Amino acid sequence: MSTQKNTNTAPQSQERRDFVTLAATSMFGIGACAVAWPLIDSMNPSQDVLALASKEVNISDIEAGSGKKVLWRGKPVFIYRRTPEQVQTAKNVPLADLPDPQTDEQRTKPGKEEWLVMIGVCTHLGCVPIAGQGEYNGWFCPCHGSHYDISGRIRKGPAATNMAIPPYKFLNDNTILIG
Repeated sequence: MSTQKNTNTAPQSQERRDFVTLAATSMFGIGACAVAWPLIDSMNPSQDVLALASKEVNISDIEAGSGKKVLWRGKPVFIYRRTPEQVQTAKNVPLADLPDPQTDEQRTKPGKEEWLVMIGVCTHLGCVPIAGQGEYNGWFCPCHGSHYDISGRIRKGPAATNMAIPPYKFLNDNTILIG
């Protein structure tokens, strides 16, 4: 009787252990992902929130010197088409005269300076200002008397900052996308 040792047993046994370890680790990883995914997915915004995230607005019907108000994320947004004279007036305001210095160019898109798009909420306590009113022919907040110029910059009153500019872009000459 011959006693021959099988020299391949030890490497096969080691390979089997490595395979079992890899399989167990993989199954644990898959199980952890299956448990974590619903939690991670629940952090995504819901469909109704995504629907409010952006808004397309047709601006073809707005004449120079007038505007429209739309709602975006539950806030009024003023879209105003300024006349060339109003644009020039806004550009000529010295920054030293402004409580919250900001040039007209910082508040409009290059090549589209006639269009002013801003959140129509007074930065003092959140009232909605009235267009074409106030000492600077821009917007006037009737709640506490803040005056904004034709670029939506605070000029007088208790408000400390300019009306906010939302993220927006021109999709074409007749449509803008807010948000």
